[in-house]
Parts: sequence; C-alpha cells; structure tokens
Amino acid sequence: MEIPTLVGAGLIVIGGGLGLGKIGGAAMEGIARQPEAAGKIQTAMIIIGALLEGLAFGALILGK
Repeated sequence: MEIPTLVGAGLIVIGGGLGLGKIGGAAMEGIARQPEAAGKIQTAMIIIGALLEGLAFGALILGK
C-alpha cells in the first residue's frame, strides 16, 4: 500500500473513534440527566453508532 492510502485509512479510523466516543459521552450525559429516557437514548445511540461504523468501513473500502 502507498503512504497516502495508509494516512487516509488512519484518519478514517481516528475520525470514527472520535465520533463514537462523542456519541457515547453525550448519551451517558443524557441518561444521567434524564434516567427515565434511557431506553430511547440508548436506542438512538446504537443506531447512530452503527451508521457511523458503516460509513467508516465504507470509506476504508473505497480508499483501498
């Protein structure tokens, strides 16, 4: 693999990790503020996380 491809793949992985961390942190903060909404927040977090991971995997495949 070429160096620019490896750098691009690294940026994709870093971006996906930062996004998932931000989603998780915001979800935990929301659940701490409103424990009764935990189910809805958790469901939305899982859906958004899955979409983000799919986007990151797609970008890795297209960048290869």
